[in-house]
Amino acid sequence: MKIQYIILTALLFVLLTNQSVADEATDTPLILGIHPFLSEKELIKRFTPLTSYLEKTIHRKIQIKVASNYQQHISFIGQDRVDIAYLGPSIYIDMVNSYGRKPILARLEVNGKPYFHGKIFTQKNSSIKTLADLKGKSIAFGDPNSTMSTRIPLWLLKQNGVEKSDLGYYQFLNNHSNVAYSVLMGDFDAGATKEAVYNQFESQGLRAIATTPAISEHLFVTSNKLDDETVQKLKQFMLGLNLYTEGPAILNAIKKNVTGLVSATDDDYNNLRDIMFNANRPKS
Repeated sequence: MKIQYIILTALLFVLLTNQSVADEATDTPLILGIHPFLSEKELIKRFTPLTSYLEKTIHRKIQIKVASNYQQHISFIGQDRVDIAYLGPSIYIDMVNSYGRKPILARLEVNGKPYFHGKIFTQKNSSIKTLADLKGKSIAFGDPNSTMSTRIPLWLLKQNGVEKSDLGYYQFLNNHSNVAYSVLMGDFDAGATKEAVYNQFESQGLRAIATTPAISEHLFVTSNKLDDETVQKLKQFMLGLNLYTEGPAILNAIKKNVTGLVSATDDDYNNLRDIMFNANRPKS
């Protein structure tokens, strides 16, 4: 009897310990990492409605963490130091190249389309009419790793015979809004941003001279360390968000005219991979 008592006591201890560990894991907040394409204050404001919705549906607290720069954000999700990450297309490819693939939850759908464009623009009254006219001119880019404010514009310039070395001057200004403001203020002859930001500032005196190809939209991925059950729950509730009563308001808080979160695969970003590869090739 004494031996049976000791065995039962040991089993009870193991069960209680395992339950305690499980409860502790459940109580630990998930971290949603975001790249700093806008100010930290603005990004927290935009993504809080989504995290609040997900907290209610998966019954787990979620905290927002904004990286200080794009490269730090890549390392955070690449090294599984955040549980969920919101990524621009080019930094998703950079992350995969450096750390391997992560489970994809969903990508944005804007006005019914899961892809977007960028604009290269000047002041409305500028004499610059084409990309070729930018030789010897100054141009403002966003973060060096940004899809639509740096990567695609540099490729598009190259396609039109304009290398970085052909520019009179260029500078990276961290985010899209800074680029638009700098061109409006006359600090640069031209700039590049995603179409949504260009549309926001166009009426203040901007004129587009080029539009980029369509690129698969921003996406959410998870850490490889996140358990499968949580990953599937997150995916289920994100893909069904547009059917939720408060769904449209939550989606539009992230970005204007977002109509849903839709499924995505790594292959959806292959055309961008090709562009990024060709943009880095030296002139033949």
